[in-house]
Amino acid sequence: MPQNDAYDFPQDLLDAQLALHETRAAYEQYAQTLPWSAEPMPGWKADKQLHSHYVSGKADSPGYTEEQAAEVARFQARLVELSTTVSTHPYWDTLDEGVVLARMALKHALEKPAGA
Repeated sequence: MPQNDAYDFPQDLLDAQLALHETRAAYEQYAQTLPWSAEPMPGWKADKQLHSHYVSGKADSPGYTEEQAAEVARFQARLVELSTTVSTHPYWDTLDEGVVLARMALKHALEKPAGA
């Protein structure tokens, strides 16, 4: 894969990609605090797994509160907005070939080199 410095990504594209990474990470962190189901659902318990003492199951889910549902919707709308900004940026039209490799490089363009 080409090195990140092989591309001259415009700053607004780099900024949008960084915002996308940060928003995705924040959303994933927030999602960890949510009930397992958006709607109220009864819990369940499965049978013991063969050759194991593991029994899977879930406690009852109260569903999301209005505030939680609104926050999830806000995150999702922002992720769509940022994804659209990155994927439809005019920079991609300046490349004759290697767009897929360039898009892959953009995802890692702001990473610090190992040992830095």
